Amino acid sequence: QVQLVESGGGLVQAGGSLRLSCAASTSLFTFNVMGWYRQVLGKRELVATITSGGTTMYVDSAKGRFTISRDNAKNTMYLQMNSLKPEDTAVYYCNAQIRPQNYWGQGTQVTVSS
Repeated sequence: QVQLVESGGGLVQAGGSLRLSCAASTSLFTFNVMGWYRQVLGKRELVATITSGGTTMYVDSAKGRFTISRDNAKNTMYLQMNSLKPEDTAVYYCNAQIRPQNYWGQGTQVTVSS
């Protein structure tokens, strides 16, 4: 049973930074791709992904501000978020795929005050 546990959310002022962590219950090499999503008012959207080979992808709103990374030794994926904006406020979810299965964490709240 794959488990993903996020941490690192919180309240931060605009312009500040947060680092989210996603700890997996198994080796990260198990997954084809991992990623971060965020949800606001019931709508979930992609933020960034990273493959087992380390290739990254970002949506336009995250480019230049967010960095996705993974520590294979710790079975943990990260999302470093800098220059945060109020519109980044959301519940952030960790996702991992072992095709065709998708696994999700429980989510962590990020609130950016203006």
